[in-house]
Amino acid sequence: MANSRYGYVRSFELPDALLPSTFLVVRIDGRAFHKFSEAHAFIKPNDVRGLGLMNRAAQTVMDEIADVTLAFGESDEYSFLIHPRSMLYSRRSAKIVTAIVSLFTSSYVFHWRTFFPDSELRYPPSFDGRVVVYPSAKEVRDYFAWRQVDTHINNLYNTTFWALCQQGGLSTKDAHAELRKHNILHQRFGINYNAEPDMFKKGSILVRVQEEDDASNPPPSTSIDTPSAAYPAPEPSPSPAPDALAVSATTLSDPAVTPSPDPSAQLTPDNRRMRKKKEKKPAEQDGTRGKVVVLHVDLIRDAFWEERSWLLR
Repeated sequence: MANSRYGYVRSFELPDALLPSTFLVVRIDGRAFHKFSEAHAFIKPNDVRGLGLMNRAAQTVMDEIADVTLAFGESDEYSFLIHPRSMLYSRRSAKIVTAIVSLFTSSYVFHWRTFFPDSELRYPPSFDGRVVVYPSAKEVRDYFAWRQVDTHINNLYNTTFWALCQQGGLSTKDAHAELRKHNILHQRFGINYNAEPDMFKKGSILVRVQEEDDASNPPPSTSIDTPSAAYPAPEPSPSPAPDALAVSATTLSDPAVTPSPDPSAQLTPDNRRMRKKKEKKPAEQDGTRGKVVVLHVDLIRDAFWEERSWLLR
């Protein structure tokens, strides 16, 4: 910024750097999404198009911000985990939240037509956001367990509620009262909740899958098995005549004659470096590289975290 006599106004900006070496979780929520979903005729209780669009917007965030190593979404909310080594925006709270919220929202609008090809976007959606600091892996695991349990409870309630309204013919008020009873889904509507899609019951999880590191596997043109232009492979010699074999034997047995070294048995400095490069181990996974994939699995038990230990390092 240029210096001027008006520059003093910057002194009113308060520092908002978050604690170093801590996990950061940014959670965004749809603003007035009940109204938004009704205006755009979302299917109740779960609209696969809407959930797919949320997942696509979250993928955009992870594609653009490598420090986000995990994302979890349900309904109209998404949570993003940032690893403790991150210095994204110098860990400034406002910058981190606004960057993620704006990127998510713009992607949601940008990809609307892909998921709702027959529905016009009647007005712009909006999301709010916050960032929370967690000191250790335990709190991070408990946070995501909390969100997944919330997903299950909300989905079970909503699935039963809308079955009462759509199939049972009850008003929303009567449906809320009826929900105090148990086993409604199976007894009244024959719906097996356990057979519902995992995306509805467990939410969506985005993580990176490490792809094969191209840098650790040189292409054939630079492999040590391929002769370089600077050190061409010797051309094969024609088969020697019988008389020549006798001469060769005499020459080799004569100590005064020193045979010349076989060039093909030597390695040039370039090829030595290539051999070391080829033997180099692939980069250790830290969650910031690789292809973003969407999962619908249990992240409350240990298995998910043990298979992806880098998330809580």
